[in-house]
Amino acid sequence: MDSLEKLKAGNHRSKILSEKIAFGVFKFLSGVIVTILFVILAFIIIKGASVLNWDFITTPPTDGMKGGGIWPAIVGTFYLMVGSALFAFPLGIMSGIYMHEYAKSGRLIGFIRMMTNNLAGIPSIVFGLFGMSLFVNFFGFGDSILAGSLTLGLLALPLVIRTTEEALKAIPDSFREGSLALGATKLQTIRRVILPMAMPNVITGLILALGRVSGETAPILFTCAAYFLPQLPQSVFDQCMALPYHLYVLATSGTDMEKQIPIAYGTALVLVIIILFVNLLANALRNYFQKKLKTN
Repeated sequence: MDSLEKLKAGNHRSKILSEKIAFGVFKFLSGVIVTILFVILAFIIIKGASVLNWDFITTPPTDGMKGGGIWPAIVGTFYLMVGSALFAFPLGIMSGIYMHEYAKSGRLIGFIRMMTNNLAGIPSIVFGLFGMSLFVNFFGFGDSILAGSLTLGLLALPLVIRTTEEALKAIPDSFREGSLALGATKLQTIRRVILPMAMPNVITGLILALGRVSGETAPILFTCAAYFLPQLPQSVFDQCMALPYHLYVLATSGTDMEKQIPIAYGTALVLVIIILFVNLLANALRNYFQKKLKTN
């Protein structure tokens, strides 16, 4: 009996030790990731803060991008983000709702899900080539904000669909059954019960998609980005500058790299700040919907 109790005690200590080792490894890896993130942010802030001021943000580039600011690139990036969101968000959310709430399980739906996952993993340059062939050439939009927005929307669409579908999966079926039992239609159940409950997770997916498109260079390289365009676009059929492509140009080409590299770091810092602001806005919206859900 004593030997059995000793064996059990030994196994218990072994499990505790294994658990401590596992948690220690996880904590170490998490610390490494956070440290790398802060090192990258600190590097960008230190390098870019020297040129970051009000004139840098609100004025166009001058002297062949060796001076001036990045205001047209900021405006162009905003246009592209809004345009891609207007295309990808409604279509992606409705597709995710249909995939989970209406479509019957089968080979066709399984094939669609597989293709959606594959699309999410395709390199962005492929989307750029496709957008150039379809929107720029076939539809005749030319190199324009419209063509770039639609291309970036296609890039974000698979992520929006999958995150929406996963958010809906997280809602227990009992809520659907209870709503239907009370006499609500399926559409009313989705609109008034399921979608509000899933909205915090849906918003997370939307912001992840928006954060991805805001930093893409390859798709806009073939569809809308201008090398040097100090004036602001007047319509959706005009070209525009964009922060990711502007950063690429500053870092890889030019006549005076010593002057351009600090501007490139400042551009990178502004892009990081914009993405941070978008994520903070997303967190605020998510908290709003969570509080609203609790009060209801």
